[in-house]
Amino acid sequence: MNSKNFNIESLFPNHNTKPNTGELVLSFIIVLSVISLIIETEQSIYEKYKFFFKLLDYIFFFIFSVEYILRLIFCGKILKYRGLKGKLKYLVSPIAIIDLIAILPNIIMFFVQDLLLLRLIRLIRMFRIIKLVETNKSLLMFFRSISKSKSQLLSSLIVTLFLLLLGAVILYIVEGTAQPETFGSIPRAMWWSMATLTTVGYGDVYPITLLGKICASFIALIGIGVVALPAGIIAANFTNELSENDKDK
Repeated sequence: MNSKNFNIESLFPNHNTKPNTGELVLSFIIVLSVISLIIETEQSIYEKYKFFFKLLDYIFFFIFSVEYILRLIFCGKILKYRGLKGKLKYLVSPIAIIDLIAILPNIIMFFVQDLLLLRLIRLIRMFRIIKLVETNKSLLMFFRSISKSKSQLLSSLIVTLFLLLLGAVILYIVEGTAQPETFGSIPRAMWWSMATLTTVGYGDVYPITLLGKICASFIALIGIGVVALPAGIIAANFTNELSENDKDK
């Protein structure tokens, strides 16, 4: 293979440009491999088409292995990955780790006989879906927006945990005597608090006293804002990412 004519962009995607054909094909293969793994967990289907599933998996393994090797060989074309230190730097980069996750389970399966462990390893292969981040600009922008939201999300988590504990304490005080089985301690009341604050509301546990119902109503209303807060933070940063991207064009 002539390295001078080799298309480096197909191995190291430039997210400032439109996806090339190679990236689109790779995205399709990744999605196809994950769909295959999902269907494979249905034992009756897997046993019936075992040969077909294994053949597909070997094909996917071959494709991802070749891609990993080619990236390792040609990473020196990128300035920051030149030389031995550069290659070592590439090996611990997010792109290389994602590629390794895609092929490592298959390699381990050659040496493992334990059926339960094999099943777990097969499921780990679903992490191939992470490779879509490499080829999808929108996904990359989404993860960047989450990264930029770390401090705000941490603050939101602290507030959520405080409200979770507060809700459990309040219901423990007002409902603990009436329903000792479900609200007889703060840890027991936390299940109700979690279900209410996240607006899930399974309905398996609920207050029966008038004061308990009033307190639960306020906690449920607060829960609406608690759930919306992280989504709003991420959405705001994602909008900023889109604006910055439009400016760069």
